[in-house]
Amino acid sequence: MGNQMTEMLKGTLEGIVLAILARRSAYGYEITASLRDRGFSDIVEGTIYAVLVRVEQRGFVDVEKVPSEKGPPRKVFTLNAKGRDQLAEFWRTWSVLAERIEELRNTDNQHGEGA
Repeated sequence: MGNQMTEMLKGTLEGIVLAILARRSAYGYEITASLRDRGFSDIVEGTIYAVLVRVEQRGFVDVEKVPSEKGPPRKVFTLNAKGRDQLAEFWRTWSVLAERIEELRNTDNQHGEGA
């Protein structure tokens, strides 16, 4: 991913993580792997763990420590009601923003890009 993509992702990564957790509970590496499977190949685990700490502190997830066959227990994150509300707000905001950006792009195309 290019630098512009990385910068754009910074503002949306929390919502993206909540969207993944809306599908099923997961631990950090599973979330990272899911993102990589979806083409977000440059996302590193450390970035996801920072987002998970933030959403936990904000009360959007419930956390359960589950024994691991390899090493210490894993923290499994589950989206809770407050997190579902936050995710709904993220999607509303995303829709408005995407619509406005698309309008700008269409206006540029109608008037000649860069004109």
